[in-house]
Amino acid sequence: MTAPLAANAAPAAYDFGAIGKVYVTGQVTGLGLTQTSRSNSPYPGNDASLLDVSNAQVEAQTTSGPVQFYVQLGAYSLPALGAPYVPVGRTTHETFGPAPIAFVKLVPSPDVSIQIGKLPTLIGAEYTFTFQNMNIERGLLWAQEPATSRGVQLNYSHGPVLLSASLNDGFYSGRYTTGSGLASYTIDGANTVVVAGSANFAHVGASTYATPLAQNNSSQINVIYTYSKGPLSINPYLQFTKVNAATALGLSTAASTSSGAILAKYSFTPRWSLAARTEYVRSSSSGCTATASCTATNLLYGPRSAAWSNTLTPTYQRGCYFARAEISVTRIGRLSLGDGFGRSGRDAGQNRALVEIGMLL
Repeated sequence: MTAPLAANAAPAAYDFGAIGKVYVTGQVTGLGLTQTSRSNSPYPGNDASLLDVSNAQVEAQTTSGPVQFYVQLGAYSLPALGAPYVPVGRTTHETFGPAPIAFVKLVPSPDVSIQIGKLPTLIGAEYTFTFQNMNIERGLLWAQEPATSRGVQLNYSHGPVLLSASLNDGFYSGRYTTGSGLASYTIDGANTVVVAGSANFAHVGASTYATPLAQNNSSQINVIYTYSKGPLSINPYLQFTKVNAATALGLSTAASTSSGAILAKYSFTPRWSLAARTEYVRSSSSGCTATASCTATNLLYGPRSAAWSNTLTPTYQRGCYFARAEISVTRIGRLSLGDGFGRSGRDAGQNRALVEIGMLL
């Protein structure tokens, strides 16, 4: 989890003998959303205003011994800037199912571990579920990244160095043709630098809500810096993605994105804090010009589009209970008509306001 929300400091624990102590945590949260320029969507719930459950989940895990496990069960929605809101039941069914994260962890030595199962991605600076992040909604850069992948991951940690490498199915494609890696160095107690990357080594034709065709066939690199000291946390990062042409899959041209974001949080008191995010994404596609009719690979809101967003999220937490509000502004540049906001896809801007309340068990 990323501050300002804090997990339960004393989760329920049960001793299962040979298995060891199993810790049980959970989240029950709901949200309200109102938005301008709502898009046409095949999913019910994409209304001008709505109420929904954002998390009804429970986790069980062990944290000691040579064989450990983690399993996360329940329902969730995944609100993201610049994308239609999909209600909780449809999101759970169309993405990662009622067990979005579940893995066995082998720990042969204090420095080495191996995870096998449904794993959180190594890519990006934002996590998948609302309660894990500074903001309620994930940002524009998150939309270019995988969230959960099935596969195997090797981790090495010693002193300030953390290294991870994974063979997985990328954007949940079911094809184990993606390699991911992460290198993290903790400079001191306040400063950390991370470089992460992934690449799909084959052309994979899977295309579902959870597996966008172009992004699943992309390669990515992140450079992430984190400063955290006292009440202040600042997290800028850069992201670059590239998709090669694959005409057999309908990817007629190569395409890429260049992005940057800054996430920040300041705690005014132990209970009150303010989180903010600003970001910019620019896409390009070979074979497209300013005057040509472009049918090239589209990674954003058109093959040559760009977008930026600003988000503010004041947060209050007392013990296991929290409440937070959020306002966001998203704007599109070089929009391809039909790919934007609104019923006709011609609107270049969207404003949203959200409220999320809940408890972290």
